Amino acid sequence: MAAVANSAGQNAGLPEIVDLRKISARDLEPLLAEEIREWRSELAWDFEPSAELVRKYAGTNSLGGAALVVDGQIAGYGYAVLEEPRGIIGDVYVRRHLRNANAEAELFRSLLDALAATPRISRMESQLMLGSPEAAAIIAGGSFSPGRVRLFERRLMSRDGRPPLPPGNANARSRFRFERWDDRLMHAAGAIVAGAYKGETDSEINSQYRSPSGARRFLSNIVEFPGCGAFSPTASFVAFDRDSGEAAGMVLASFVAADTGHISQLCVMPAARGTGLGKELLRESTQTLYQHGARLVSLTVTASNGAAISLYEKFGFGDVRTFHAFIWEA
Repeated sequence: MAAVANSAGQNAGLPEIVDLRKISARDLEPLLAEEIREWRSELAWDFEPSAELVRKYAGTNSLGGAALVVDGQIAGYGYAVLEEPRGIIGDVYVRRHLRNANAEAELFRSLLDALAATPRISRMESQLMLGSPEAAAIIAGGSFSPGRVRLFERRLMSRDGRPPLPPGNANARSRFRFERWDDRLMHAAGAIVAGAYKGETDSEINSQYRSPSGARRFLSNIVEFPGCGAFSPTASFVAFDRDSGEAAGMVLASFVAADTGHISQLCVMPAARGTGLGKELLRESTQTLYQHGARLVSLTVTASNGAAISLYEKFGFGDVRTFHAFIWEA
């Protein structure tokens, strides 16, 4: 890897934080290649589409973020995007042989400091699936102007395709009508997300869950953004109550690798809970992902959501790793 000009000098041997816009896409390439390998080995996830976006924007010097430089060599990077009034820290990654909790935390802090100083940004959200719990503890223990970062523990869970899925729920099938995903269902889906998460911890983690319009923006990212995986309309469903016609629940799924399906959203309206609808949505989507080439199916869940975790465990999902969501508000 080429050395970063003027990044050593009198501070040779000491880690430095530099503006990511000063780093070329070429100099990021060895780090991105390592990150791609780690996402695949640790999470069964193809990070290449996200890496390609980093290359694209780094190549135009328009990617806002920071790089960790040691002896003129790039040891790590992180970036943030603006969605006023919030900023999203999209990634923080440090190469394995140089990784430690302080380095991860310092990169995160530099990104958050920049967001906090940005006009019209009053909130930061981030979920770092490869972040270490030690770095999360340092981040949460630090002081930021004007407050601190809150942590929410989350779990990545997965199951392979060998054990049979639980049988279908005939009562749920008789009460609800299932429609395979079509873009015309976006309005109903946004209402489901906002209604299902009202007052729940997940709406603290993701502020877009708090309104139908915000939820639609969130769902559009799942459907359209390659970093969220290749969306699978075939394995995504919206359920409606047959009697009232009201939207009752939904599941969205993607392929995050050629052989890994991912349940990116599963939620049920309060009035439909306890009917078996969530179980049937999960079964239908997971089975469809297996039928279309998935060897593994994964999902994420907030650790405080005991009911959801219990459902997933009954379906044979087991823990892969624990990670954290980070929230800061001015």
